[in-house]
Amino acid sequence: MSPPPAEPRHAFDGSRRLIGANRWYAGPAVTLVPLGPAAADGAAQGRWIAQVVATCAALGWPKPEPRVHAHAQGVFLAFAAPAEALMTATEVNEWAWERAAAAHPQHAAEGFDLAQPAIDDALEHFRSRAEAERSWPLQRLQAAAAARRLPLLADDDSVSIGEGRRSRVYPRAALPMPMDVPWAALGPVPKVLVTGSNGKTTTTRLLAAMARAAGFVPGSCSTEGVVIGTTRIDTGDWSGPAGARAVLRDPAVTAAVLETARGGLLRRGLAVSQADVAVVTNVSADHLGEHGIDTVEDIAFVKLAVAHALARPEGQRRGTLVLNGQCDPLLRAAVQVWHLAQPTWALFAREHDTPLLAVLRHHGGSTCAVRDGQLLLSLAGTEHGLGAVADMPLTLGGAAGYNIENLAAAALAAAALGLPLDEVRQVLARFGEEPSDNPGRLERHGWRGATVLVDYAHNPDGLAQLLGVARSLLPVARSGGPGRLLLLLGQAGNRDDEAIAALAQVAAAAQPDLVVLKELTAMLRGRDVGEVPALLHAGLLMAALPASKVVDGGDESDAAEQLLQAARPGDVAVLPLHTTAVRDAVVARLRSGA
Repeated sequence: MSPPPAEPRHAFDGSRRLIGANRWYAGPAVTLVPLGPAAADGAAQGRWIAQVVATCAALGWPKPEPRVHAHAQGVFLAFAAPAEALMTATEVNEWAWERAAAAHPQHAAEGFDLAQPAIDDALEHFRSRAEAERSWPLQRLQAAAAARRLPLLADDDSVSIGEGRRSRVYPRAALPMPMDVPWAALGPVPKVLVTGSNGKTTTTRLLAAMARAAGFVPGSCSTEGVVIGTTRIDTGDWSGPAGARAVLRDPAVTAAVLETARGGLLRRGLAVSQADVAVVTNVSADHLGEHGIDTVEDIAFVKLAVAHALARPEGQRRGTLVLNGQCDPLLRAAVQVWHLAQPTWALFAREHDTPLLAVLRHHGGSTCAVRDGQLLLSLAGTEHGLGAVADMPLTLGGAAGYNIENLAAAALAAAALGLPLDEVRQVLARFGEEPSDNPGRLERHGWRGATVLVDYAHNPDGLAQLLGVARSLLPVARSGGPGRLLLLLGQAGNRDDEAIAALAQVAAAAQPDLVVLKELTAMLRGRDVGEVPALLHAGLLMAALPASKVVDGGDESDAAEQLLQAARPGDVAVLPLHTTAVRDAVVARLRSGA
C-alpha cells in the first residue's frame, strides 16, 4: 500500500495584523514571513512588491509602502494597510507572496502550495472580503470620535470611546448610532507609555505611585499584571495591547501608565494612537535573534515605535519623549522617527554633566540627573531639587545605580505630565521602603544572617547591574571572608545559544562563590529539558569559573531552596526569579524566616 501523498505546504508563516504604530509604520500594517527558496530571492521579492502595490491600488487603498526586511534568520514582508480591512490585507499579503513565489522553479518541486486564482478573480474576492469586514457602524463612530478629538479603541469584541472614568464600552456587535453616544461625558485621561529593555516595571510602578499621590486613580499594566488604584485585578504579563485596553476601559481610572513591551510591539503594534508622555528607559542586548531583531539598534528602533503616539494635529501641543541621555544607539534610532512624531525631547541620566543633557538644557530643554548627590530636575531653565539619591530607598544607599536612572526617568515623565513636584518628591523619598511597593524588583531580605536580593534580572545587562549591587553589599572584603556571593542562574529557552553564553559570562565575571543552575520548566520555549542549564554550565566553565562552584539545582523552586540552604551569615544571595508562583513562595518564606 502506497503512503498517502504529503500535504502541500504554505509558502509563508506568521501572517499577522499590526493594529497600530510599529517598527515600520506609524499606523496599522500586515506582515508575514516568506518560506522556501524564493524567500531570499530578490526577483521574487520584487514581484511581491509590484503585486502588493497594484492590488492595493485596484482596491482603492492608500499607498501600501511595502517593505522587505531582511535579517539574520530570514525575511519579513510588510505593508501599511487600512485599519478597517486588516484581515483582508493579510490575505492580500499571502496571495501576493505566493503569486510572486510561483515563478521560482524550486518552489513547486519542494511541495509548496502555490495554486493561485486569476488576478481578476482574486480582486473580486478581496473586494467582497473587505466589504464584509468593513463595519459601517464602527466607521461612523470613528468619524464622530475623530471630529471631537476623542480616543477610540476597537478590538474583535468591543469598542470603547473615551478613556477610564470618561469612557463608554460597547459590544462590537451592537454599536450605537453617533446620536446616541453621550459625547459630553467622554474624554481622554493623562497617559504615559513606558518601554525599554530593563527598568520598565519599576518605572511604571513609580509613575503610578506619583499619580496616586497627586490625587489620581491610576491604572497601570505591566509584565506583572493590571493594577487599578492599589488593587491588582489581573496577574501575568499584561504589557501588550490587551493590558492597555483593560486599563483604559476601567471606569475607575483617571490616569494611565502603560508598560509597552517589545513582544507586543512586534506581534501586534502599539495599542493606543496618542499619549502625553513616552519613556524609553534604556536598550540592551536582549531577545536578539527573535522576530528579526539582530542588533541593539534594532531593539531601539522597535522600542521607539512609542514615539508615534506623541504626534499631534497641527496647532496642538506635542507629547514628550523621555529618553536615556547615555544610550547613544537609542538616540541614533530616535533621529530616524523624529520626522514622524516630532515630540518634545527630555533626557535623563545618572550624571548631570552628561554632554547630551548639557546641550539640551542650553536650548531650554528638560533633564533629570544627579549633581552633588542630589537628584536635580531642570525644567525650562529652572532647577528643582528632588532629594538626596542615597536617601531614596530604591537606590539602596546609592548602590543601585540603575534605579537612579529609573527614578530620574519617572520624575521627568511625571513633570512632563504636569504632576506636582511636592508629590513627586514624596514618592521618591519613600517608594521602595516596603517590598509591596515594587515586588520582584530588587527586594532585599534578611535570611539567617545573610542578605538575599530577589529580582527579575533576565538579560546580561540586568544581571550585571544586579550583581554589581550584590558585590557592594558584601560586608567584608572578599580576601578577608566570610562573606560569599551566591547566585541562582537560569534563562528562558527562547534566547539563542550566544545570548545564553553571554549571561553565563556576566555571571562568571562577578566571581561568585556558588552558582546554582535552575531549569525554567514553564519557559522551555522549544528547548529540551536540561538544554539551557547545560549551555549555562558550559559558558561558566568557558569563562574560567571553577567547576566546583557550579551545581545543578533542578527546577526553579528546588534550585532557590538549595541556594537558601547554602547561605551563611555574611553571604549575599542573588535570586533572579522569573516564575511568579515560585517568587511569591520564596518571598513568603523569606519574610517568615522559617
